Amino acid sequence: MASSSGLEIAGIDAGYGAVRVLQGVSLSVPPGQTVVLLGTNGNGKTTLMRSIMGQVRPTAGSIRATLDGQTVDLLGLEPQQVVELGIVLVPEGRRLFPRLSVEQNLRLGAFRATARAKLDENLALCYEMFPRLAERRSQLVGSMSGGEQQMVALGRAVMTAPRILLVDEPSVGLAPILVSRTMEMIALMKERLGLTVLMAEQNFHQAVKIADRGYVIVHGHIEFEGESAEALQDNELVRQVYLGL
Repeated sequence: MASSSGLEIAGIDAGYGAVRVLQGVSLSVPPGQTVVLLGTNGNGKTTLMRSIMGQVRPTAGSIRATLDGQTVDLLGLEPQQVVELGIVLVPEGRRLFPRLSVEQNLRLGAFRATARAKLDENLALCYEMFPRLAERRSQLVGSMSGGEQQMVALGRAVMTAPRILLVDEPSVGLAPILVSRTMEMIALMKERLGLTVLMAEQNFHQAVKIADRGYVIVHGHIEFEGESAEALQDNELVRQVYLGL
């Protein structure tokens, strides 16, 4: 299943009050690709994700999505309107409901009309892709490990029937082996659902395993664009920041 959905971000300035976090940020997320936004903490990755979702209002620039051949301007839309288009964020820290069960958390993902119509189908797909969740569907999410909770967060995104998936810092707080599994799960979701993916991540070694292309953000500026995973690995800036070379 090939995706026909993409994102084009051009010249975005955004921040919080008088603090400008993003300055002239431009990047492209072509249909059907996984694009990684690499950067250490505090460089603007989350602010960009929130800008796409309508949670932060950019003061300059444009954010446009292509969906079924139609271009939609996302600036000015409320977060729920962005989600209705099929653009979904898995936030840093997962933001689950700890006192609800796995299945209750998953079902809460199916709140847009398109997703409600496919609720049973997508729930079955969740349990097929993530068998651990099927085994623990009645367990309270707050009693699960970090890796299992990340699985629930990704499953909840599946339940929204997404077209473009944004994933913010999926590796935070996870042991290395769980980070690797999480990346594999994101790659599986992309393949099974025909998604376009933008992932913000600071774990370079794991992120490039599933990346088609990527960007490095430093102090709110895009400092490097790599048109392939190999280009990212060969870049001098990446080698200094991530590999200590």
